[in-house]
Parts: sequence; structure tokens; C-alpha cells
Amino acid sequence: MTGKMKVLLLKEPRESENEADPYIKELASCGHTAALIPVLSFTFVSLNELSERLFQPERFGGLIFTSPRAVEAVKTCLDSHTHKWAAVKDEWNAKPVYVVGKATASLVADLGLCPLGEETGTADSLSLLILQRENRETLPLFFPCGSIKREVLPTALRHNRVPLETLSVYQTSEHPDLQKNITDYFTQQGVPASVAFFSPSGVTFCLDLLKRLSGSQLEQIKFAAIGPTTADALESHGLTVRCCAEKPTAKHLATAITQALQ
Repeated sequence: MTGKMKVLLLKEPRESENEADPYIKELASCGHTAALIPVLSFTFVSLNELSERLFQPERFGGLIFTSPRAVEAVKTCLDSHTHKWAAVKDEWNAKPVYVVGKATASLVADLGLCPLGEETGTADSLSLLILQRENRETLPLFFPCGSIKREVLPTALRHNRVPLETLSVYQTSEHPDLQKNITDYFTQQGVPASVAFFSPSGVTFCLDLLKRLSGSQLEQIKFAAIGPTTADALESHGLTVRCCAEKPTAKHLATAITQALQ
């Protein structure tokens, strides 16, 4: 396949309204037409408990962020306590602030914190970095996370007796317009050449509808995944993953999809 191809991105839009989503921009630069449909809806929870911990850095040995949404929960807490945050921010920066991926690292940097591990790309590789640096004598690392989180990182730290305190700060559910938006896309655009998934939750919420709408053309779709966890979720449903981004960035995914479509 060559020429201009349609790519469907099943992901949340980048928060900035002033510029195009980087995944759409990268795919356009490779000659493809990409459309984005938000898959997930998020609700922040336990913000009082989160605030309490954020303003007691002396209790913890560091921070862990594995999703942009967890950082946004922190930002929500801090927006009304900027003076208090200024007083404790340096204390947190004296400790490691571990992150997965560039998007999360960028948001952490916006809080005035110094992210560590943005190149790791997955919770598995971040676990290895943490285990290289931490030991069982340390204060617990604080891990604000989503209600649907993989247990890879907590399990790895627990097995190595690195103390960890988790707090669910957001709940994930299906976007209320997801089914309608996907149906409208297929009605207006037809079956895309490639569909890219960005989370196992996205696979769970979208796959049955995609199969129904694609019908006999399902086999022609090049399924793409942002990372190995999402690829595993697709394969567990019996689908062939034609490409997986080498790193969870717009450029790496666009490159992988372009190669798969050739």
C-alpha cells in the first residue's frame, strides 16, 4: 500500500487547543490522513488525600507517575495551593520523581519538578530503573495512579521489598460519545487503512464495535499499538498487531504505521 492512507487514532486529544495533536501532525508529515476519537473519560477522586500527601514530602522517598492523568490530578490539587506548593517543591526535587514517557515527563516538568526516567517508555523498564536506584531501607515511594492500573510496577517493587504507597486519584470509564463517534467515522470515511490503540482499556471498549463495522474488511486493517502492553491486549483478542511503536511517541508511532502500510 502506498499513497495517502486513512489512520484512526483511538486516544485522548492533547490538551492544547492551539495546535494539532502531535500524532495527527506526524502522520500528516508521513502523507497520511489521521482522525482522532477520544476513548476514555476520567474522573478525579481522593483529591483531599492526594493534597495531604503532596504537602508532606517528608513522609516519602520520592514520587512515581506513569500517566499524564495522574499529573493532572496533582495539578488540580495545586492550583488552589500555589504558595504551599512553592514551600515544599524543593523538598520533592531533593528526591527522585520517576516518570514513564515524554508526555508525562513534560507535565511533571510544568509542575516545577525534575522528571527521571522519561526514556523508559513502559512500567516494566521504569521498574528496573527504580530497582537500580532504590533499596528497602528507603522511605516509601508515593505512586498516585488510576483505578485501572497494571500491577507490573507495584509487584516488581514489592518482590524486591522497595516500600511503595499507592493512591487511586482518577477513575477511568468509556467516553460517553465513543460508540457514536466510531460509528459516524465508519459511515462517513469508510474502513481505515490502520487503527492505532493507545491503551488496553481502549481495546476493551472499542474492539467489538470495530469488528462489527469493519465486517469482512477487518483483515485488511493494519492494527497498531503504542506499546507492548496494548499490543498484548490486542493479541489476546485474536488480532494480529502489524506494528508497535518502538517508543511511546508520535514520531515513533507514525514511523511504524508508515512502514506497516507500505
